[in-house]
Amino acid sequence: MEKIGIVGGGAMGSGIAQVAATAGHPVVVYDIHESALERSRVKLASIMSRLVEKNKISDREALSIQQKIQYTQHLEDVAKADLVIEAVVEHLEVKQKIFKALDAQMAPNSILASNTSSLSVASIAAACEHPERVIGIHFFNPAPLMKLVEIIPAVQTDAATVSSAISMIKNWGKTTVVAKDTPGFIVNRVARPFYGEAIRILEEGIADVATIDWAMTTIGGFRMGPFSLMDYIGHDVNYTVTETVFKAFYYDPRYRPSFTQKRLSEAGYLGRKAGRGFYDYTNDKEKLHPRKDNQLGQAIVQRIVVMLINEAADALFWQVASRDDIDLAMVKGVNYPQGLLQWADEWGIDHCVMLLDKLYEDYREDRYRCSPLLRRMAKNAQGFYSAKT
Repeated sequence: MEKIGIVGGGAMGSGIAQVAATAGHPVVVYDIHESALERSRVKLASIMSRLVEKNKISDREALSIQQKIQYTQHLEDVAKADLVIEAVVEHLEVKQKIFKALDAQMAPNSILASNTSSLSVASIAAACEHPERVIGIHFFNPAPLMKLVEIIPAVQTDAATVSSAISMIKNWGKTTVVAKDTPGFIVNRVARPFYGEAIRILEEGIADVATIDWAMTTIGGFRMGPFSLMDYIGHDVNYTVTETVFKAFYYDPRYRPSFTQKRLSEAGYLGRKAGRGFYDYTNDKEKLHPRKDNQLGQAIVQRIVVMLINEAADALFWQVASRDDIDLAMVKGVNYPQGLLQWADEWGIDHCVMLLDKLYEDYREDRYRCSPLLRRMAKNAQGFYSAKT
């Protein structure tokens, strides 16, 4: 069984280590901080205890999983692995330094992967003498529970690395999708309007936080509303991803961050982990009462969903991923009620184009420009999954 190395003992690194060990691999987790390794060890023990209590695994299995994971402060221990997955902070220079050091020590046929959510895999690979073995393997948080993993080949990545990575991650019981090495890949690119457009609706005074969340869950069928989800993710993390994607797309206005979220981050109101974000969690969550107006709610849902559909269509237009992988990624990666391209077919492509054109007419902002693919499909009476819409 291949040995797996994990760089970073935080939540993501620890979660990936648990997934690999559960699949039977020996795992070594590296972090420069002993305290991070100890937290990772304690957290895993707690998770195993809960799984045993729920009869999900036996005592023997829990012990076996924990014994498969070694913790170290020596990078050379990780370099002995067949596959190393880096899961540290989203700073390119930090990742490049780690990859350069590992590349010099690892065996020629081993794979070096980054769990980056938004950085260029090609830029990370460029730090290595053997960039052909570098690939993006992006898990979603929490890694043991979320089924989706994005596989992102860089322009330098060879075909054997891609097929080996896909095969191994599938053997871990995960669903894989392949994405082009573009900002945000599939999920973090396509999902931006879920947050950004919701904040725009709030900033315009159309509806408050609780009402928008109510509409998106009750009417839209989403598992969490955008403001609850941003609070859950953390505004430091969510804002940074938005800002990174915005800059990487040469300041395309479709991905422009909001001052509202920036101010929350600056104030330290980072969401659940800080006790306060869009909601106040210090007193069993601030009691906010949504305005349960179905007509208003449907209008909000329609505006946000059509922006998501537009982004999904553009991802397909630019060949970021296949139709099936785009829809699968949004369902499995962020629990959307259905694939966005399938949703577009249900609404009708011509209806989606009409909604987008109306938004553009109202705002005269490039963020509301309709994808060329949607406009072409509407003209030809085509659907993503059917001949007619």
